[in-house]
Amino acid sequence: MANLRQAQKQMTRRLLLESGLELFTEKGYAATKVDEIATAAGTTRVTFYAYFPSRSDLMKALIDERLNEALQRVRSPEHGSTAQDLVATVADGTPEVIAAWLRRTADSWPEIRPIIRVARDAAAVDPVLRDLVERWMEEAISDIEDGLTAAGRLAPHQRRFRGVLAMAELDYVAQHWGDADWKLTGAQLLDELSASWVRLLN
Repeated sequence: MANLRQAQKQMTRRLLLESGLELFTEKGYAATKVDEIATAAGTTRVTFYAYFPSRSDLMKALIDERLNEALQRVRSPEHGSTAQDLVATVADGTPEVIAAWLRRTADSWPEIRPIIRVARDAAAVDPVLRDLVERWMEEAISDIEDGLTAAGRLAPHQRRFRGVLAMAELDYVAQHWGDADWKLTGAQLLDELSASWVRLLN
């Protein structure tokens, strides 16, 4: 019986997260009310607050749990979260390894793009979420810096900024993947992005 209750709680929480993401995507973060999320999840406002103290906390959970899981980011005492695969890819630095990592990452874009877009929308109106989104991007930049440091490549003062440039490219391409008319196939686009990362990180 306890296991059934636990499973029901997990299902309710999952439905609230999914409903929140769907409504934030459709209506925008600022226009979406807690009651609407609860109704879409088939529950009540009281139940919503039993799982999330606020709409902002639901958005934080989408970033901390869904986004980090999709990107294989785990807790890190140094940076908050880290993607060891990214650190290892940058440390290796070869065109083949970088291209393979970018292809794997591109496969997850349909899942992560809605969360990132909603997070940016929420960050525009919620200072707490703005800080969280900025911190999340800084953690990814730190992974690149750590990979460069582990490999002993580039001067120490260059490593962080190269990470900034690489993440800015990746983020922009991910956000506009499939929407922009760049006159390239998906494969060609990833080839160009890979070549740019190789130049930046070597």
